Amino acid sequence: MKTSKICTLTSGITRRLRAIGIAGHLNLKRLSGLALLACMATTWSGCTKNFESMNTNPTGIPNSQLQIATLFIPLEQEIMYMADDGYQIGQNLNADDYCGYMMPDQTFGLALDNANYVFIDGWNTEAFNSIYTNLLGPIRNNIAKSGVQTTNPDYWAIALIVEVEAIDRITDKFGPVPYSQVGSSLVSVGYDSQQSIYTQMFAELDTATANLNTYIAANPGSEPLAANDAIFGGDYTKWLKFANSLRLRLAMHLTKIDPATAQAQAEKALSDPGGVMTVATDDAAVMASQANGNDYYQITFNYGDNSMNASIESIMTGYNDPRLPVYFAYDTNTGHTNQYEGLRIGCSIPPKPFYSGFSKPNVTSTFTINAPEVLMTAAEVWFLKAEAALRGWSNAGTVQNDYETGIQTSMTQYGVSIGNYLSDNTSVPAPYVDYLNSANSAPAVSTITIAWDPSATKEKMLERIITQKWLAMYPEGQEAWTEYRRTGYPQLFPVVVNSSGGTISTSVQVRRLAYPHSEATLNPKGLTQGIALLGGPDNGGTRLWWDVNGPNF
Repeated sequence: MKTSKICTLTSGITRRLRAIGIAGHLNLKRLSGLALLACMATTWSGCTKNFESMNTNPTGIPNSQLQIATLFIPLEQEIMYMADDGYQIGQNLNADDYCGYMMPDQTFGLALDNANYVFIDGWNTEAFNSIYTNLLGPIRNNIAKSGVQTTNPDYWAIALIVEVEAIDRITDKFGPVPYSQVGSSLVSVGYDSQQSIYTQMFAELDTATANLNTYIAANPGSEPLAANDAIFGGDYTKWLKFANSLRLRLAMHLTKIDPATAQAQAEKALSDPGGVMTVATDDAAVMASQANGNDYYQITFNYGDNSMNASIESIMTGYNDPRLPVYFAYDTNTGHTNQYEGLRIGCSIPPKPFYSGFSKPNVTSTFTINAPEVLMTAAEVWFLKAEAALRGWSNAGTVQNDYETGIQTSMTQYGVSIGNYLSDNTSVPAPYVDYLNSANSAPAVSTITIAWDPSATKEKMLERIITQKWLAMYPEGQEAWTEYRRTGYPQLFPVVVNSSGGTISTSVQVRRLAYPHSEATLNPKGLTQGIALLGGPDNGGTRLWWDVNGPNF
């Protein structure tokens, strides 16, 4: 699906906004969120004004509706920054590293960068701006203004689910961000508190699930978006499961800050007649971009910039996890005995090829050029249910069954034999050894085992659940980072060199990204409002609203 079908003018603007990368393959954007939102308010609204004048088509469906349908694939792909080829700096060089999944094996010509807790503003700019420009813009100014809320409430349901999935990624990176006022002003765009954003997300999911339940009951088996859906191929029953599962995920984020809302929203998700994801065929995965292919393939194989993180090496090798060769390729270095070798975050990285032989994501058979990119899995949902059951919430099942089913579902997803994994009560995470630089080596930071222990404390049960959930969610680092910040699990190796100047704690680790510098000049009123709502300085050590410094129970 070509983005020119959305609006050729906007794709041209996007191309012109690209700045020269600082090194390697990084594309940096410099225009502020406000300027981009202004472009959206004028550009996207112009894309629909001639719909009604187009000729009707043989399908009998009005052309306006067909044109709206063609928007969905690029919108869905932009969740992972595909529209402008921005995944590497939009997510990989922040969340994927901070959650313990990945690490680049080069520094892109910089002495210090995100891995050392020195934010590169251009990278944060991509993470902040891209989804507003390429996703919220067309939803707010094309889809919403086309009248589909009345004419095609099923289309509106899908748009809302995509919007929620996308804005959650932005607010959980930065905190307060523009949301309710997006596209409403060319002068200043106000920020919403994170609490308000969560309230809006739950309300949008209310509308989406109601619309889908109504449509499915009236039109069983109908798939009007079958040719224009990059995630479920038009299967609305799966979209409904995804919406309920997404509600459950968002609810769990609030366990510390608002346990009553967390429980109410989780129980609503678990009681919806459409159900939640339960088997691997329910997984939400967006098809790879035709232009660039799978993002993990691109940054790993084409760029050579993406390696295994030491934290996931420690846990997976210690557990003898059967998914290890599916997730990662062997270390190609010689002179040591480890089959898999990762990199500590914040370590000193000499120029390539010093660490180039360390393990990388498996692009040969798993993250191939055409492989879809997972947004949410049924395995994750089983672990969400396990935590819900641990907290005594209704319709969650039993903790042990949910936990073990989550592990089994993940193994099934990747086609590996589970063996005696569930009964293994002795294996623990392994020490990390960097055979090229012993200064980076470190003892394991956790002794959590695999087998369920009904006699353990709730805290140990939670660590076990989240550790296995983290393993199952790989390689989707955004949610993994969120869950690490919320719960403290799994326990990860701390940064080797922390150059934040004391703004970020080495032991507590990074909590958020800083707002792009351009917001201070082009949206100063909005930025001032956002920082006030944040409740702390605009740096990586300030906790988000839901990120409460306190016990899990």
